[in-house]
Amino acid sequence: MSNEKGPDHSRRKERSRQAILAATRELVAEEAYEKVTVEAIAARAGVGKQTIYRRWPSKSAVVFAALLALSESPDGQSDGQSVALPDTGDLEADLKLVMRATAEEFTDPAFDRLIRALSTEIANDPALAAEYQAKLARPLDEAKKARLRSAQEAGQLAPDADLDLVLEVLYAPLFQRWLHRSAPLTAAYADSLVEAGLRAFAP
Repeated sequence: MSNEKGPDHSRRKERSRQAILAATRELVAEEAYEKVTVEAIAARAGVGKQTIYRRWPSKSAVVFAALLALSESPDGQSDGQSVALPDTGDLEADLKLVMRATAEEFTDPAFDRLIRALSTEIANDPALAAEYQAKLARPLDEAKKARLRSAQEAGQLAPDADLDLVLEVLYAPLFQRWLHRSAPLTAAYADSLVEAGLRAFAP
């Protein structure tokens, strides 16, 4: 009997987890972040508050999990190991595709509110900041650097280019424009960042 109940219990736990994460994304998209509570998330997900606290220690942890789940593979893993950038051999075209997609993602209202909420928490929570770096930011950066390294080997980037700096030149202006709402995040702007970055690190 215990062997039969195991898989069912696991499926119920996973359905509950997915419901909580979906409810979190919905509420953050609908409400001011400070008005979203664990109680409200539990009510929307149809679970008890303690179900959430057994898995996550705080609202910010649930919000991070809700963001991280957007990049999960079908088996539920979200460690970034399956992330890969396009590699057609044309570095400029590949980077423009990725940067345009990034700009479009940040202009999606639901994602915008979720990442702004998380950014607020990260600024005040070193432990959450470290978890964000380990589970999301660093794996994504490593995938990006793998593509840049391939371009270096093909002679499309300076062989001594600091790949961390290349990423900062590409992404920091976009993030700052998004953070301060100083101007639109357009495809043209994304393209201009790629063009400027490639000029700066040309072989």
